[in-house]
Amino acid sequence: MTVGVLGGGQLGRMIALAGYPLGQRFVFLDPGAESSAGHVGNLRVGAYDDEERLSELARKSDVVTYEFENVPVASARFLNELVAVYPPPAALEVSQDRLEEKQFFAKLGIPTPPFAPVSSRAELAEAVEQIGLPMVIKTRRFGYDGKGQMVLRTEADVARAWEALGAAQLIVEGLVPFERELSILAVRSKTGETRFWPLVENEHRDGILRISIPRSDVWTAELQARAERHAADVMNALGYVGVLAIELFMKDGELLANEMAPRVHN
Repeated sequence: MTVGVLGGGQLGRMIALAGYPLGQRFVFLDPGAESSAGHVGNLRVGAYDDEERLSELARKSDVVTYEFENVPVASARFLNELVAVYPPPAALEVSQDRLEEKQFFAKLGIPTPPFAPVSSRAELAEAVEQIGLPMVIKTRRFGYDGKGQMVLRTEADVARAWEALGAAQLIVEGLVPFERELSILAVRSKTGETRFWPLVENEHRDGILRISIPRSDVWTAELQARAERHAADVMNALGYVGVLAIELFMKDGELLANEMAPRVHN
């Protein structure tokens, strides 16, 4: 089987290194000629929205995936007309917009921090009044590793944040004084079978995830089961195929969904 991959970064490289012992082959599409996945697989250089390159990737692949969640949804949908794309483009679309993501969790009955969309200074003031400080303001798209977001603790912070981020579509969320940040990693097959990894605790430095630690001495089987139910609900709602991670805040025995990542994980 040949797996086509949108993106040629470190996770693409790791996908290939995990897949070769299983007899799989890999072809990557990435705009960068020096992308690291090119060291271990067939790298095709081109823009993610280049339909000629996308069609070439489809012809060379039995199935296509993506190694990070900021590839264009339109490209994934274009490929899905030519070859199976997993995880499904709908999952990519939900995960790329923080507001749609939170609304999706809420629709499934998965608890989240309080949140509100913000598209004007007046809406920001209203959200501050409703949710209260402290809070986090984030761009709805393209933020990662702490980028595109600010913590608001005072009215002066509110003014500075609007000055810095107000040109983008935004979401504000209540700042959760969580005890731990956890992730549940799950996988779902084409026939709907699911499996789950043990919860891990995440440690960040400078907004970047540095280490994830299994801590079965800290959380209970009931907490693990609850996280698995949340992940299963997400995957079933999306007709998901592939590996999924959901980042969760643990507070007072409750799990609050922060965000999801529809891709493999290092």
